[in-house]
Amino acid sequence: MRVRSLFSVLLPAPSTASIQERLRASVGALLGLFVTGTVAHLMLGDDAIWLVAPMGASSVLLFCVPASPLAQPWSVIGGNVISALVSAACVRWLGHLLPMPALAAVGTALAIAVMFFTRCLHPPGGAAALTAVIGGPAVHAAGFSFALGPVLVDSVLLVAAAIVYNNLTGRRYPHAQTLSHPNPHATKDEVPTVRLGFKPEDLDAVLRRYGQVLDISRDDLEALFLQTELRAYQRRFGVITCGDIMSRDVVTAEFATPLTEAWHAMRERHIAALPVLNPARRVIGIVTQSDFLKHSGLDDYRGMREKLKEFLKPTGLSHTEKAEVVGQIMTARPRVAQADTPIVDLVPLMADAGLHHIPIVDANERFVGIVTQSDVVAALYEHRLAETTEPA
Repeated sequence: MRVRSLFSVLLPAPSTASIQERLRASVGALLGLFVTGTVAHLMLGDDAIWLVAPMGASSVLLFCVPASPLAQPWSVIGGNVISALVSAACVRWLGHLLPMPALAAVGTALAIAVMFFTRCLHPPGGAAALTAVIGGPAVHAAGFSFALGPVLVDSVLLVAAAIVYNNLTGRRYPHAQTLSHPNPHATKDEVPTVRLGFKPEDLDAVLRRYGQVLDISRDDLEALFLQTELRAYQRRFGVITCGDIMSRDVVTAEFATPLTEAWHAMRERHIAALPVLNPARRVIGIVTQSDFLKHSGLDDYRGMREKLKEFLKPTGLSHTEKAEVVGQIMTARPRVAQADTPIVDLVPLMADAGLHHIPIVDANERFVGIVTQSDVVAALYEHRLAETTEPA
């Protein structure tokens, strides 16, 4: 029992990464290091050091955890190069005073301190610093050129490969920090989900109090907290899905639907948006009243009636720059949700991102209905009302 308890302390928690994500990261490291090594070899030549060991560790961060603060471009390039420079300086000025073990320790420790100061903390930077000390006569002879040659070249090439590969495989990189919640209406009010519950200032205060390095970006941490709040709400009040509340008899349009037909349909039915479907009933866009106003030049609202009539009137020409059909003014690739998606997942999209209509699709991505802000408000109200009126 004690042995099992010891192992539970020493071993990390099981990884939550899917098989697909593990394969994505492994292939990324394979391609990244191959490209880096090949190009660096061509640039630096056979006789030079063209690939350094710390790049293997950097590839783990760049392709496995590209959202980590330790894996951002400045962290990788600055951390590796600055660390190698610091250790190269230690070798030059302290090499004759300290034995090799002490020199390695001093060089690595100083490199870590400088990485903290320059905001480029990168664990493989410690390996770059150590390599500059124990790399042997060739590295010592290179001196500062070791940092400004293979370390710099390899770091830049590996980061470039990571930018291309991560974005092609659906991972945002570089992972820019989003430290605020912009109001979609450009006002100074906080977005609705921030007005109740914990605020960004609360998270900042806790992080300052924690006072340690976290291998996760602040915005990702905040997003995880918000998702946890939503799951807790769902567990407490039950699950209402989009399929439970969506409108099913929905007026839709096609790409080639004339603007006049779409506008009259919206006016007659008193609706503010039309999902745009292809022949297979898959959502390809959404057109709203705002799209009509924006594309007809009604921003100043002067002569609105005449401008709108002119915008809706077909030209009768086969080729024209004027918008004639819905597909030319719609918002392409709108946000959609599955019929079994809990409605709590729609709250941030509608409350913070300002979406008013979300098309609902089935497991085959075919359109089955639409959920509006009014649907969500009514559902939450009715569910909460039922909770408060249930007999004890």
